[in-house]
Amino acid sequence: MSQAQGEVEILHQERLRGGQMWSGTIRRGHALRLTDVEGSATVAALFYNADHPLERYNMPDTLKAQYTARLTQGYVLYSDMGRILMSVIEDGCGWHDTISGAMDAGLSLQRHGDGTYQELRNDFHRNTRDNFLIALAKHGLGKRDLVANLNFFVKIAVDESGRLSWVPGNSRPGAAVVLRAEMNVLAVLSNTPHPLDPKKTYSPRPVELAIYAVPAPADDDPCRKKRPENARGFELTQNYFV
Repeated sequence: MSQAQGEVEILHQERLRGGQMWSGTIRRGHALRLTDVEGSATVAALFYNADHPLERYNMPDTLKAQYTARLTQGYVLYSDMGRILMSVIEDGCGWHDTISGAMDAGLSLQRHGDGTYQELRNDFHRNTRDNFLIALAKHGLGKRDLVANLNFFVKIAVDESGRLSWVPGNSRPGAAVVLRAEMNVLAVLSNTPHPLDPKKTYSPRPVELAIYAVPAPADDDPCRKKRPENARGFELTQNYFV
């Protein structure tokens, strides 16, 4: 059921509790907003062309085309076909991780303990990789469709020797990131701990998810103008729908 919020009509809204997964299609011309409710959230994400899922988010092209190792407002998410899946049109966090991957069952067990359903019921320990696979299976996808993921609300530092380290306090309560879908996008989300978060307790924070319609990008759209490559990416994407 839709809900009016200011001038935005929310088409879908829900809270992802710690450990929860979510998947769904964000239609072209709609936006996905993720809000860090309490601060220090970590949301892992995968993105696919919902109409032809063999086309999916490509981390190397996204980074090299925009001369960046992180995502924030003004950047776009490229597919492996050179088209643009989503554009970051708003960001109250400032840094979203693109390079450090996802937690799996082995690392979760090592860091947080067993945390079985028999002991904890609905608070049992879930990990990102298994959540991704469960969500992907609902759309006819599987292990071969796992690609490099994004980690929203996360900042990772890299030292001179290439070692990665967790940066605490990157996201504050109420920080939100908004992604505009430039094609029909299958989004797969997992609200689970990040592999580099040193915290020993299993306590992923809640995140609000909302979907609503947004205007189409104009010729002077900041994401289009960010890099010359982005203008070509938008053109390729537009041609896809001709």
